[in-house]
Amino acid sequence: QVQLVESGGGLVQAGGSLRLACTTSGRTFGNYAIGWFRQAPGKEREFVGAISRWMATVYADSVKGRSTIGRDNAKNTVYLQMNELKPEDTANYFCAAGPRITTTEAYDYWGQGTQVTVSS
Repeated sequence: QVQLVESGGGLVQAGGSLRLACTTSGRTFGNYAIGWFRQAPGKEREFVGAISRWMATVYADSVKGRSTIGRDNAKNTVYLQMNELKPEDTANYFCAAGPRITTTEAYDYWGQGTQVTVSS
């Protein structure tokens, strides 16, 4: 069992930045790909980006060029750095862990989410 905890969300003005973190206490964290997803009120959950166990990354077009995902396996943490935030980035952000990197929701474990609100 892998328990994931997101942090770093909050209220930020448009154009600002946030760094979200996804942390787990699992000893095998380095073996998992980590995906980031978000869900805005009344909308479907959507893929944001992901990082493989070998540091390969993939991003949704909506955040590409504005976001960076990195991982520190020694700290059991994956980060999502988001810059040039827009009001449409407002959502609850989730991280998920699975055996392979994918843009789908085919991850085995999910966190509870952290809220990001971008004011115009």
